[in-house]
Amino acid sequence: MKTAKASELQGLIGTKLGTSDWIEVGQDRINTFADVTEDHQFIHINEAAAKMTPFGGTIAHGFLTLSLLSKFSEGAGLVIEGVKIGVNYGFEKVRFINPVPSGAKVRGHFTLKDAVEKKPGQYLLTYEVTVEIEGTEKPALIADWLGMQFTG
Repeated sequence: MKTAKASELQGLIGTKLGTSDWIEVGQDRINTFADVTEDHQFIHINEAAAKMTPFGGTIAHGFLTLSLLSKFSEGAGLVIEGVKIGVNYGFEKVRFINPVPSGAKVRGHFTLKDAVEKKPGQYLLTYEVTVEIEGTEKPALIADWLGMQFTG
């Protein structure tokens, strides 16, 4: 995780902050996510039926892949010096580009797209995040993710 002073934020816009570690998206993780979200569509949990689809097997939920951004940000995001708390603020854009096959590894690439001080000590950061699938050229997803950090 990169640390920066608030006064340095504008100079970091457009900078690639980092790349997270790989995370394996195995069938157990997919099944657990299906249970938690009550999304039991066969393409995610029924390996025999999923083999008959163009994907050739089960795939992770797009929202499962998206939910991994929080974990990815631990190693590749940005923390403002003196931050007291950071919260998820939402997304400007999310695109699910390529399905993640069960058993694949994914990781996140973070670039600081924008930084705005909304109120004194309250910073809205926009990250462009690309989730890479190991061994695949086309990414799983691309998102503009908003995070609010409070330093005061």
